[in-house]
Amino acid sequence: MNFIIWILVGGIIGWLASIVMKTDAQQGYFLNIVVGIVGALVGGWLVSPLVGSSTINQDNFSLSSLIVSFIGAILLLGIINLIRRGRAR
Repeated sequence: MNFIIWILVGGIIGWLASIVMKTDAQQGYFLNIVVGIVGALVGGWLVSPLVGSSTINQDNFSLSSLIVSFIGAILLLGIINLIRRGRAR
């Protein structure tokens, strides 16, 4: 059951991050889920040590973990935009 919640929350985080980064029209449901989950990993590596909070990948569904995962997803989409287009949006 926790796996299903993890996928749903990852999809929502990826969708919100794609709206912020204006890549929503290019992404589907599957890519939003991937961005949310991988973005949570990026947030765990880069943002989590700075703020002292875990991510959704560590079975913590608190508000701070959702924010760290969301920031990680935005960073991931920014990195992807830099690689694909040579600039961030």
